[in-house]
Parts: sequence; structure tokens; C-alpha cells
Amino acid sequence: MDLGIRGRRAIVCASSRGLGRACALALAEAGVTLVINGRDPAALERTAEEIRKITGADVTPVAADISTPEGQAKVLAACPEPDILVNNNAGPPFRDYRALDRQAMLDGVTMNMVTPIELIQRVVDPMADKGFGRIVNITSLSVKMPMAGLDLSSGARAGLTAFLAGVAHTVADKNVTINNLLPGYFDTDRLRKGFAASAERTGRPEEEIAAEWEASVPAKRLGTPADLGHMCAFLCSVYAGYITGQNILMDGGLYPSAF
Repeated sequence: MDLGIRGRRAIVCASSRGLGRACALALAEAGVTLVINGRDPAALERTAEEIRKITGADVTPVAADISTPEGQAKVLAACPEPDILVNNNAGPPFRDYRALDRQAMLDGVTMNMVTPIELIQRVVDPMADKGFGRIVNITSLSVKMPMAGLDLSSGARAGLTAFLAGVAHTVADKNVTINNLLPGYFDTDRLRKGFAASAERTGRPEEEIAAEWEASVPAKRLGTPADLGHMCAFLCSVYAGYITGQNILMDGGLYPSAF
């Protein structure tokens, strides 16, 4: 399916691996020119080369911490006026809320709320002037279904969601959309590391822990990064221009609600 965005330019944050990489790959398959980003230069260059080989897309890797002003400046220098922005960043580690000091909380809010807002501030007006823009924020199921131990992630991402709910309405008439993807349990390195840590802590086999997580999902499987990547690409397409300000769960039916 031609998504109608061939030749568009995209910035995909934190895209050297996992869900960000999947979004970048799906956009490249749709013919989008990419700027990808990550903090590990070697991993980032490998991902760039892999995407080029698979899709033939023009891919520019920018090694930088997207949560810093310097990192944002580097990424935007490579693509000053993107047509598409995919906001993504690592979440705070699993931790009891009692163990969070002020700096940890400020860092979590900076990474998962302030950073995407800062990037949107920089790119949204040029998008509106051109009459096309697609902004997708990768948040988390925990925005709707908070989980103990991920309280900081839940709070920061929920703050981002509320902040942008009003912003989305102000640019909808300019064909600029702002939507959020809320992944549940996805088969990523981060989740697998969590299984390994749980196995070490409890003495239970890692495979048994993974099987329990899969069984808890109505779809009876973990999501694949490609599942989310293709949804992201669709939200960036010409066909999604009437979808904005939405929180789209991708959780295999895990969240138990009709609304």
C-alpha cells in the first residue's frame, strides 16, 4: 500500500534499536528520507546501514542524546524542517517510588515529557506553514494502566499526553496531526532484560516468566516491533489526516476497558 509520503523527511528519535528502529524501517519502506538518532554511534551506524540495504532509503544517523539541548540541535541541524517527527526515548528504570530522589524525577520528566515538547515546539510551525505534518509520540500502556514501579514513566508520559491534547487541536486545520502510540508488552531488548533480571531475582527460569507475560495478554503473544512500526507509518500517511489527538493502544487487548 502506497502511504503517500514518498519523498517526505522524518526524524525518528531513539531509533537505533527496538520500537524506534521499527518505526524508522517502516517509514523507510514507505519511501521517507530519514534522520535516525541514538546514543551509541556503532549501533546507530549498523541500523542505518541495515535500513539502507533493506529499503534503499536515504538515512542519516545522528549520534546524540536527544534529551539535551545539544543533542536536539544536532538532530535538527541534519533535518531542520521535517515533515514527520517520531518522538521516542527510553523510560526511567523500574524502581520503587520511595527510592526516587528529586533529580531522578526531574530526569524522568525531562526525558519523557519535556524533550518531545521541545522538539514539537521547533518543528510544528514549519509543518503548519507547509500544510503537512505528522507527529507521533511513543508513550506507554502505563498512561492508561499504571504499573507499580513504573510510576515515574507513567506520570511523565501522562503529562505529555495531557499537554499535547490541546496542542493537537490548534494545528489540525493545517493538516498537522499529533497522536500517541501506547505500546503494551513488546518483544524488545528492554523487556527481555526485565525477564532476565526477574529470573535472577527469583530463581525461576526466564522462559517461564516470559510465558506468563504472554499468557496474560488476550492475543497470547508479545507484540513485535514491526507491529508498532507499521502503525506508526500509517499514522504518518496521507490517509491518517483525520486522526489527531488520539491515544492508540497497541497491547493485544490487555487493557480491560470498552473506552
